[in-house]
Parts: sequence; C-alpha cells; structure tokens
Amino acid sequence: MERILNLIDGRLQPPAGDAWLDVHAPATGTVHAHLPDSDAADVQAAVDAAMHAFPGWVALGREGRSRVILRLAELIERDLERFAEAESLDNGKPVHLAREVDIPRAVANFRFFATAILHFASEAHLMDDIAVNYTDRQPIGVVGCISPWNLPLYLFTWKIAPALAAGNTVVAKPSEVTPYTAYLMSRLCEEAGMPPGVLNIVHGTGPRVGAAITAHPDIHAISFTGGTRTGQEIARTAAPMFKKLSLELGGKNPVLIFDDCDFEAMLRTTVRSSFRNQGQICLCGSRILIQRGIYDRFRDAFVERVKALKVGDPKDPASDLGAVVSEPHMEKVLSYVDLAREEGGTVLCGGERVRLDGELADGWFISPTVIEGLGPACRTNQEEIFGPVVTLMPFDTEEEALAMANSTPYGLASVLWTQDVKRAHRLARQLQAGIVWVNCWMVRDLRTPFGGMKSSGVGREGGFEALRFFTEAKNVCVRL
Repeated sequence: MERILNLIDGRLQPPAGDAWLDVHAPATGTVHAHLPDSDAADVQAAVDAAMHAFPGWVALGREGRSRVILRLAELIERDLERFAEAESLDNGKPVHLAREVDIPRAVANFRFFATAILHFASEAHLMDDIAVNYTDRQPIGVVGCISPWNLPLYLFTWKIAPALAAGNTVVAKPSEVTPYTAYLMSRLCEEAGMPPGVLNIVHGTGPRVGAAITAHPDIHAISFTGGTRTGQEIARTAAPMFKKLSLELGGKNPVLIFDDCDFEAMLRTTVRSSFRNQGQICLCGSRILIQRGIYDRFRDAFVERVKALKVGDPKDPASDLGAVVSEPHMEKVLSYVDLAREEGGTVLCGGERVRLDGELADGWFISPTVIEGLGPACRTNQEEIFGPVVTLMPFDTEEEALAMANSTPYGLASVLWTQDVKRAHRLARQLQAGIVWVNCWMVRDLRTPFGGMKSSGVGREGGFEALRFFTEAKNVCVRL
C-alpha cells in the first residue's frame, strides 16, 4: 500500500503527527493508498520553508522562474501515461479522458504561465510635463492554493502555476479525496530544479489543513476552488485579515436552446456538456432550457443519445462515464433523483446506481440521468448536484428563457444555442454568468478571465488576471 507524502522544504516527508487517511479508488471502492492527515504543525513547517525560499525565488527573476516551471511541464508530459492512469485510479474518470484532457491541460497551465510572465507588461502614465507614473507589480510573498477533487491536477496547476510564475512561494493543499497526481508531481520538483521551499504541498482535510492555511497570518492570499459553503467559511476567516481572495465556487449552469439552432451540433455538444467527467465539472450544463417548438424532438433525441452512453470500467476506452468520486457523493447525487421524483419530476432515463461485474462490483457508478416536469424554482433546479443528472424545461419566449436561466443563486457559466447573431449578443450581455458559450462548450482560451457571479465566486483567474491577483500593484510617481 503506497504512502503519499507531503512536500515541505524540498523533502518528501510524513505528517508530523504520523496520522494517516485512506484514499479510495472509486471504480472498486477499495483503498489504494494512505494519505497524510496533516495539521497546523505541518502547515507551519511549510510556511516557514516558503518564507525562507521567497527571496531567492524572486531573485531568480522571471526568466529563471520560467525555465524551472517549463522543465516541470516537460517532466509531467514525459510521464503523461503514468499521470493519466493515476488520475483515473484516484478520481474514477475514464483513463482516456485524463489522457486527452486533464494531464495535457495541466501541462498547458504550466507552459502558459511560464511564458505569460515574460510578457506581463507594466503601465505608465505621463502627466504632461509634471510627472510620470508607472505601475510596479511585485509578488505577494507566501500564498495559499486549495484545489478540488473533480479535476485534480488540472485545477491544482491552474492555481500554483501563476502563483509561482509571479514570484510567490506556495503552500498548497490538493483535495484529500484525489491527492495522487499532486503527489506524483511533487516527486518531480527536484528533477525540475525547483528550489526547496518554493512549492510546498501539504495533504489532509479541509478542517485541519485548509483551515490552517486560510488562518495563517503569514499567508497573504488564498486561491480556492470548491463548494460555495466552504468558500463562505474561507471568506469569514480571511476577509478580516485583509487577505487577497480568489474564490471559484459552485454552479448550476443553464443551456438555452432556441429552435433556430444547428440541431445536430447542439445535440452532440449538449450530451457532452451534461455528462463529461460524470457531470463533475463546475462548467457542466445541468439545466437544459428548450424552446417549446423543438422540445419533443430534442427530448426524444437527447434521451436516445444518453441511453447509448456506456458506464463502465475507466480503463476501457469505450467507456463514456466512469465512477463518481466517492460513496458519499454517489449517495448525495442519488438523493437528488429521489427528491426530483418527490417534487413531481419524471425520470426519463437513468437515476440509479450501476452495478458492474468482478472487481468493479462495489464501484460508485451512476447511470446518466435525465429528468423533466420540474419548475425552475424547485430544489432540483436550484441546488448544485454535481453529478450525471440534468433537467429539461421548455420555454416559449426569449424573456422567459432569460428569467429561468438567471433564477438560481449561481452564475458561473451558461451555454446559448442560436444562429441569430443579434439574439446571441443580446442574451450574452443579460445572462448572469462569468462565461457565456455561444454554439459551443468548454472552448477555453487560457488568456481569458475565468470566474463566476453571485454565489459562484469572487474574483477572476486565468491569463493576466491571475498574474494580477498574485501580485501587488504599486504606483511609483516621479516628478519631471
């Protein structure tokens, strides 16, 4: 049984308290590794190391930091197959999905920010013949990065890459549910030339490690992706300490389908946007709103496509869906299907645990689920389920579709299907979401700002927005 270790001050080490947690493989329900149950003592050691390493990391300069980060990207890419298999083992997703998306995107995150920092420009403002002002952006110091379980290495690198590129040192916590690929990456840091203490990875639970990172007085910024409730707790602690906060939280994303859409392209993409990664992507469309004139056609075609999806062994290239991440999460998702029935909904397909054979018999698999007959105000359409469950709702007018789309507390992403260019621009401005995809889904340019409105978060990540977050802006005024 493999033991995952913390990375602190350049050394892989067990937790100070010698306490351990089990790490489960979702496809089998069995324990595949043991994880440090770290606490505030481990976080303190990581902060001490990060503070000590900070001056040297800054002194290395942009080009020096860029070379180290690019080397780490090369090493992950070299070991891509190992990382993909580990991500599937830990998370339950199909290996082919991790191979095609998760690990290449983690590599891309490092490469993007390692090069973006070389082009991160300052601003200058000339006041006629009086003075010149320029903006000096300096790294914050020690920052905390806390990432979720759904896209483990993908979102872990999305945070630490800009933080490191900007010159900060990092104390990071991956999810305790899916820690394996962060650990594999930590084993590559020395080979990449990462100086000790620059990147510290402390494994453990939110209440013990995440809370200690959030409350530590020498950690001056927190970047967190996860549930809205946890984000609220982080804000309660960090805001009175005047820490910089970037919170990417939950979503209940609408898909608006108008009758003038490219039906085949829409159908193919909507199946993917509903059930990719078992529906465990914060950007998945979970509320599908269809103009009434094509509602029956869409429902019948969509259900037929969903029924054809294969729930199976994550190692099988033919599997469309693997296992959800944990048994408690499986039970939560299925409880929402029961709630939908209580609220008057009709389950058109799915809605049950899938039992596979052999070593997968105890795995946490759920059939992709489609529900109709529910109003926009019911709990099933208001609360984040974060699983392979979508609802269908008809609408008549553009105004009705917009009201339904904006009716939840969330505002992370939305998808709009129409060939009317004026409608597309008009609705894109009115949709309360940080991202609006028109006639596509998950087309991501790393230069663009990423984040949500309302209960979906605070701040923006991605591109120069992330580098701005991980630096402090100082105005320097020189009289002429």
